Amino acid sequence: MAKMHYRELWCDSPRYWGGLALLGFIILLGMAATYYMEHNGHYVTGMSNQVVWGVPHVFALFLIVAASGALNVASIGSVFGGPMYKPLGRFSGLLAIGLLAGGLAVLVLDLGRPDRLIVAMTSYNFKSIFAWNVILYSGFFGIVAFYIWAMMDRRYGQPYYKPLGFAAFFWRLALTTGTGSIFGFLVAREAYDAAIMAPMFIIMSFSFGLAFFIITLMSAYWWAGRTIGDLRLAKLKNLLGVFVGAVLYFSAVYHLANLYVAQHDGVEMFILAGGNAYSSMFWLGHVVVGGVIPLFLLYSPAFAASRMAIASASVLVLLGGFFQMYVIVIGGQAFPMNIFPGKEVIASSFYDGVIASYSPTMAEIMLGISGIAIAMLLVAVAARMLHVLPENLEDPENPECA
Repeated sequence: MAKMHYRELWCDSPRYWGGLALLGFIILLGMAATYYMEHNGHYVTGMSNQVVWGVPHVFALFLIVAASGALNVASIGSVFGGPMYKPLGRFSGLLAIGLLAGGLAVLVLDLGRPDRLIVAMTSYNFKSIFAWNVILYSGFFGIVAFYIWAMMDRRYGQPYYKPLGFAAFFWRLALTTGTGSIFGFLVAREAYDAAIMAPMFIIMSFSFGLAFFIITLMSAYWWAGRTIGDLRLAKLKNLLGVFVGAVLYFSAVYHLANLYVAQHDGVEMFILAGGNAYSSMFWLGHVVVGGVIPLFLLYSPAFAASRMAIASASVLVLLGGFFQMYVIVIGGQAFPMNIFPGKEVIASSFYDGVIASYSPTMAEIMLGISGIAIAMLLVAVAARMLHVLPENLEDPENPECA
C-alpha cells in the first residue's frame, strides 16, 4: 500500500464552525440542566426510589460501551494486521477517548454529589465492580493515549506500537466486561442476573463503536473535502453488519435463556410481551430499527453503492442501541424486585410488587445529549490540532494486497 500522509483537519468552512457552535450550545444546555437538578434536588427528575438510574445513566453507559468499540478499528490494524484499517488507527483511538470522556462526564454529573468522586478514586472496595471500573476507565485513557503516541511518533513510538496495541485490545475487553458485569452481578434484579451480560456488552460495544466511527469519519472527510474510497467503506459497512447480527444473536440467547428459567418468566413477559413502552422499545427500537433495517441497508444489492445507506444504517444502529440500553437499564429497574422469594406479601405501603413508572424530564435528556456533544466536540477540536487523519483514503491500486 502507498505511504499515508497525515494532516490535521484544517477546515474553515461554515459547516465546521457551525457544527462546533451547535455542539457548544448543546453543552451549555447540559450544564444548565445539571445546575437545575443539583440546585433543586433529584425530585425534579423522573427518578424515584425504584428507578434510581435514569436517562443520564443510559446515555453514559451507551457512550462508555461505544468508546470501547470505537477502538476496534485500531485493534484490527495493529493486533490482527489489517492493512486497510491501519491508516484509521489514530482517529479510532481519538474517538474512543472522546466517547469515554463524554460518557464519564454525564455519569459524574448525575451522581447527585459529583464532589464525592474523590472518595471513589481514593477508597477502593475491591469487592465492588464499581471500584474496579474506576481503575479500568482511568487505565483506558492512559493506554489509549500512549497507543496514539506510538502510532504518531514513528521514531520513538514504533517499538511500542504492537505491545500497546495488544494492551489496548485486552484492556478494552476488560473495561466492557466490567461494565456489563455491573448488571450481571446484580442478583436482586431478575432482569440483570445473567452471566451473558458481560459478553453481550462486548459485542454491543463493537456495534455501537463502529457505527459512531463510520459517522464521524464520513463527517470529518465531508467537512474537509477529502476522499474516502469505496472499498474502505465497503469493508467497514460489512464489518458493521456482522456486529449488528451478533448483537441480535446475543440478545436472543439472553432472552431465550431467561425464558428457560421459570424464575424469570415474569420479567421476560414484562419486556417481551407486556404491551408497555419497554416492549415497544425492544421490538420496534432494538430489533427493527437497530437490527433488521440496518442489515437490509447494509446488505441489500439495491443499496450496494449508496453512501447514504451506510450513514443511515449507522445512525439507526445507534438509535436501536440506545433503545436496547434503555430497556436494559430502565426496564430492568421498573420491574418490581422479589423482596421475599417464595413468599406471598399480603399488604405493603412501599409499592412492593408494583411496576415502577418513569418518565424522563427534559433536564435529564439534555444532560444525556450533552455527553454526546462533549465527545464530538473533543474529537472535532483534537482532529484539527493533531495529525490523526490521512490526507485521503483512496482505495489502494492493488486491492488484493489489502
